[in-house]
Amino acid sequence: MLEALATEISLRTAELPTEPLKSIYFGGGTPSMLSPTEVEVLLNSVNAHFSLDPNVEITLEMNPDDFAPNYLKEIKLAGINRLSLGVQSFFDEELQLMNRAHTAQDAYLIMEDVSCNFENYSIDLIYGMPGSSEEIWKKNIEIALGFYPPHISSYVLTIEPKTVLENQVIKGDVELLDEEIVLAQFNVLVEQLTEKGYEHYELSSFGKTGFHSVNNTAYWQGKPYLGIGPSAHSFYNNQRSWNVSNNKKYLDGMGQGTLSIEREILTLIDQYNEFIMIGLRTSKGVSISTIHTRFGDRFAALFEQHIEKHLSLQNLFWDGDTVKVTQKARFLVDGIASDLFLLNL
Repeated sequence: MLEALATEISLRTAELPTEPLKSIYFGGGTPSMLSPTEVEVLLNSVNAHFSLDPNVEITLEMNPDDFAPNYLKEIKLAGINRLSLGVQSFFDEELQLMNRAHTAQDAYLIMEDVSCNFENYSIDLIYGMPGSSEEIWKKNIEIALGFYPPHISSYVLTIEPKTVLENQVIKGDVELLDEEIVLAQFNVLVEQLTEKGYEHYELSSFGKTGFHSVNNTAYWQGKPYLGIGPSAHSFYNNQRSWNVSNNKKYLDGMGQGTLSIEREILTLIDQYNEFIMIGLRTSKGVSISTIHTRFGDRFAALFEQHIEKHLSLQNLFWDGDTVKVTQKARFLVDGIASDLFLLNL
């Protein structure tokens, strides 16, 4: 697989602009299963084909159960300068319900080691857990803040199809939280983190000044990215592409030096809808002048027409020439954005 990844890197160098890379991200699945040497091999492959920005952010997603003595020091020496930690919860009952392999104790151990070895890292937390209360959620946040992480990503629980949790919900063994309780947990999250100096710069993302995710911010700004490996997605010149998800097909293709990729060209309406969705999810909002420049006067007129209802409902507000989501509507932002989508002209 490592050889295949290196081959794909060499085959796709033309699918990014020639400017230096500002972010390299090991994610999707469990990249922390890689040894430090294997991480270094992949970074050497990237270095051989791309120039890197002097301040390039190199992130590795890591699960607490993959923690081992000296691993953090060794991957730091290999080139990793940022970690994204899938803690999810500091309570065993919630971790078991999510079918996570690690325990609360594992989460404590890795957080203690990470905070000693890395300046830049992020914690993932999940809210809206069945059986959770506002008190339990506040305790999760309090424990996380006790490690002084520079970045926290927090997502509402989603029930993935064909999982143990979905089966438990269908059978009635697990009861999902009422939406009002989930909303209350989201509001607690925002309130507690902003009080501690975190900038709520995207719906699910909170960072101290200077520690916003370079990788995710580039995605939200519509910048090009190249995904390497099975199932990986890429974006460049308004074209989205994705690799075959089957490992064997991927390896067979790379063994022959051929790419197994599907591609689609985004229409102007597709680009507009993504611009609206991403803009409303971030603290920057949606600039009407940018809509005029990038999409034209007709798109701008339709946008102003469509937002009138949400302005009157106080879901949206004008901040100069930019439209942003009010605090009370942040939790509803995806639905608001989809209500503004264009299907045709």
